Amino acid sequence: MDTSHPFRTRDAQEAGAPTRGRLAGPGFRSPFRGTHVAASTPDDLVSRAHAASLLVDGAVVGGYAAAALHGADCAPRGAPVDLIVGPRRLRSRAGLTIRQDVLRDDEIEVVDGVSVTSPVRTARDLVRAVGFVEGVVALDALAAVGEFDPAAILQHVGGRSRPRGHRRLAPAVEAAEPGSGSPPETRLRLSLVEHGIPRPVVQCPVPGVRAAWLPHVDLGWPDLEVAVEYQGDLHRTDPERWRRDQERFAVLAAAGWLVIPATWEDLYRRPATFAARVREALEVRAAERAARSA
Repeated sequence: MDTSHPFRTRDAQEAGAPTRGRLAGPGFRSPFRGTHVAASTPDDLVSRAHAASLLVDGAVVGGYAAAALHGADCAPRGAPVDLIVGPRRLRSRAGLTIRQDVLRDDEIEVVDGVSVTSPVRTARDLVRAVGFVEGVVALDALAAVGEFDPAAILQHVGGRSRPRGHRRLAPAVEAAEPGSGSPPETRLRLSLVEHGIPRPVVQCPVPGVRAAWLPHVDLGWPDLEVAVEYQGDLHRTDPERWRRDQERFAVLAAAGWLVIPATWEDLYRRPATFAARVREALEVRAAERAARSA
């Protein structure tokens, strides 16, 4: 038995290994009652989704856990596993949300041996269930890995024409950008637009730059040659990443681009201040362009 993947306690006992005593020891953990996995296996949403899928025969994993299984990195820390069980009445428990939805065949896919909601259905469910920003984050990520047009969630109505949260779908589609490079970039884009900044181009190409890397910036206003680059902790703590960033900034500056780095603090603690900084840069560049053309 491969104990690096979640398994049911009763299956292990029927197989004769590992024993009940070993399962209770430090070498294993129990994601949900009745399931175990080797303690060395990462305790992440994907692993917990595999364990949850063993709890109810015929159940389908949905929500953020389905997104994680599809490869979409959009789940908040501590997100529960959604388990769709049809009309059966079962109770949720810690880390597990039971949903009584009924799914069509085309709304279900099998990923790594687990039945999950399709990327379109997963995106639609999350947009309806969470706030605007996190809904767009999920839609961006799932549309990218699922390779579908975000507008597909508008036609994907399921069994009810006006399900709960349906009014959130159209605004999320309008704001979506599947080309976004990461959830922080999506949140940064939405924050800037909320503060009155013109909508930027995501993964904006930078023509005419000679470099070994693909010349593009996270968010850009190409007419004014202004860019915003999100700098997560890895950009600061990894020396090689930091060196490459400085090289990119120098190359972009030589090509006439103004690059404004954005940090975690800019996004989550000082969004208005950062937006003012970007607005000033855009206004200065626009004034410079107008003066040269006068």
